[in-house]
Amino acid sequence: MAKQKTRYMCTACGSEQSRWQGQCPDCAEWNSLVQESAVVNVFSARHDLSTGGRPVELVGLDAEVALPERLKTGIDEFDRAIGDGIVPGSALLVGGDPGIGKSTLLLQVAAKLASDGHRVIYVSGEEAADQVRLRALRLGLGTSPVQLAAATSVRDILTTVGTGEAPALLVIDSIQTMHSDLIEGAPGTVSQVRASAQELVRFAKQRGTALVLVGHVTKDGTIAGPRVLEHMVDTVLGFEGERSHQYRILRASKNRFGGTDEIGVFAMEGAGLKQVPNPSVLFLTQRGEPVSGTSVFPALEGTRPVLVEIQALTVRLASGATPRRAAVGWDSGRLAMLLAVLEARCGLSFATAEVYLNIAGGYRLNDPAADLAVAAALVSAMSERPVPQETVVMGEVALSGEVRPVAHGALRLKEAAKLGFERGWVPGGIDAPEGIATTRFAKLGELVDQILGR
Repeated sequence: MAKQKTRYMCTACGSEQSRWQGQCPDCAEWNSLVQESAVVNVFSARHDLSTGGRPVELVGLDAEVALPERLKTGIDEFDRAIGDGIVPGSALLVGGDPGIGKSTLLLQVAAKLASDGHRVIYVSGEEAADQVRLRALRLGLGTSPVQLAAATSVRDILTTVGTGEAPALLVIDSIQTMHSDLIEGAPGTVSQVRASAQELVRFAKQRGTALVLVGHVTKDGTIAGPRVLEHMVDTVLGFEGERSHQYRILRASKNRFGGTDEIGVFAMEGAGLKQVPNPSVLFLTQRGEPVSGTSVFPALEGTRPVLVEIQALTVRLASGATPRRAAVGWDSGRLAMLLAVLEARCGLSFATAEVYLNIAGGYRLNDPAADLAVAAALVSAMSERPVPQETVVMGEVALSGEVRPVAHGALRLKEAAKLGFERGWVPGGIDAPEGIATTRFAKLGELVDQILGR
């Protein structure tokens, strides 16, 4: 005997509630509960699940396991981000803001694999096949043997791709447009997204097809739909960047077949996305005459150092005015903390000055090793004394004013030396490679004295 039961699913975390609430009790998101219907067996609680099943095979940890083979896409930056190639039978979820270039990137990946003799199917639920074909012509991929389809029914898609040879790659653009006739509800609802993804992932695992799902994102940048969607797939990729800037970064936040510390860097051009093997050229401005208020910081993305320029500007105000503090690409709270350390430990006053901080190229810094470079830019801007032009700066600043060591300092300096930088302002404990000299600081005040020429 079955009856209809009403339940409420959270679109943010996927939790189930028996009644509607304004705030999800599990993830604290507001207005995220949506109503769904489910058929439940009223006698299910009477059944004992400890008997009647089939025994499963148990294996030991010491069993031999072959490393999975990978499909090289020919796009090195994409392969680097996902762990040196696509694993057959894996499921990838790619999210990003509208217009950031997700469909363009995946169409280029599909064309590369199809040109190498693999069967590739690209299914679009948002565009007609002719629209995808026109984009391929614009990208110079019109002759690639990619098979296109415009469909939203999961049953129709699986029936089509299940005939004949299993495709090496199946791209679904996007999962929020897919619809399963086994579940009631419109496409994009929690139950539809979950059920559609589950059927597609099951097909990929059974047939050894690499599955790529494109996911919409919410206004706060998270992938729309139930959180369980990210748990179902093997790899979650985020395509980041500002549409007003040229660069795009492909970053993995989850990867069962590789690390999550690598990125792929692309530049958006008229003919599509172009790989950037040396990302530092995107984030460093042309080095002409020395300018006060700038410093260069060797950031680290996985195993790849990226040199970025930090820009600072201070403007003195008349007494009584409230100064502004603005940071783009860096944490504003950490900026306030660094200003407080400069005032309390180094005797500098920013109380009557507006402070603006910017990371060039639209890059976003989360590395605490950038503290010393930010401090150098702030002191340089206030004193109008430029940091020496061929110098990189790195180090974490404590509240006591101590300059703390950073991870992989030698690797960062080695990359700086390759790009022509001759000196590094660093904390102690770093082995400098050949070709670059170092000035070591134990306290933030020593950096201030260095810039002010005390």
